[in-house]
Amino acid sequence: MNANFDREFTRAGIWNWERSHVEDEVRSAQYAEETGLDSVWQGESRLVRDAMTLMGAYTQVTDEIDIAPGVTNCYTRNVALMAQTFSTLHELSGGRMKLGIGAWWDPLASKVGIDRERPLRRMWEYCTVTKRLLDLENVTYEGDTLRVEDIELDLVRSNAEPRDVPIYVGATGETMHKLTGELVGNGIAGGIFMNYLIPPEHNLKGLEKLKEGVEKQDGSLEDVDRPQLIAVSMDEDVDYAIDQARNLATQYIGQQPHITKACGIDDERAEKVKAELGGWPATAADIKRASEYVSDDVVTNIVAAGTRDDVIERIRDYCAAGCTEPVVYPLTDNMEDVIDALAEAKAET
Repeated sequence: MNANFDREFTRAGIWNWERSHVEDEVRSAQYAEETGLDSVWQGESRLVRDAMTLMGAYTQVTDEIDIAPGVTNCYTRNVALMAQTFSTLHELSGGRMKLGIGAWWDPLASKVGIDRERPLRRMWEYCTVTKRLLDLENVTYEGDTLRVEDIELDLVRSNAEPRDVPIYVGATGETMHKLTGELVGNGIAGGIFMNYLIPPEHNLKGLEKLKEGVEKQDGSLEDVDRPQLIAVSMDEDVDYAIDQARNLATQYIGQQPHITKACGIDDERAEKVKAELGGWPATAADIKRASEYVSDDVVTNIVAAGTRDDVIERIRDYCAAGCTEPVVYPLTDNMEDVIDALAEAKAET
């Protein structure tokens, strides 16, 4: 696919995850709304903080900003509980929720007893049933990975209107992009939540498959909303900004095969990073040793790192590669400065 997308952006959001204090994440959601950003996504990828609890808090301290997990997974909460949770959050937020959902990852999944043998089929079935439950249907479903019988949201004493909660599939691989396109074309999903720590050109491979999937269902790529998580390390000292991003880049290169493949590091160094990390979880000492093999050019290939202008220009590279809403995750301890820079760039459009 040839890049033919607008470099500018009219929507933008933040990704909250693993701040020093939980109160900081609540305050960041408030500040993002105050500065005119459009969304706050709560991370839940590792065993850090539960997204549902924090999103409930966000509904009570904000009025307009959209709220979503970025992303939860399609295994650990059964499908009825997920629909129940987002029905409740829909009420609390006044209809501002989105459901970002991914297929989780190993070895974490296997360590807690989750079998990810058929993640694509699981995603299809899970999203299908969740959407039907949020539409207040009575659902009986016999699938390969999911079975429910005669269930529905029991809204006897509450507002019994369908819950308009668009589903966003967290995707990195090309096959998950294609499946997401088919889900959108079938009216099950509203969009894709594209992953971070990949270079912009990686988007284009996925979008080709996304386009193929949605067109298979007689839709078009324009039907698919495409927010993207983007790691940001912003500081006027460029070397410092790159150094601040190196540890996270190292972890993902050594622990996430799709990142290893996409990030631009050569195979020999990638193997050394993996060997030094020693699997998941890694200690701070493991990460420090492994980071010696992750050069500046590898970091800047997958992180928007540098001065304010460097960061905004790199974010625009992602938009030019198909992102419709940059969702930034600051790796430096200056969340409000990053939010300000993003809001200003959005306003310049």
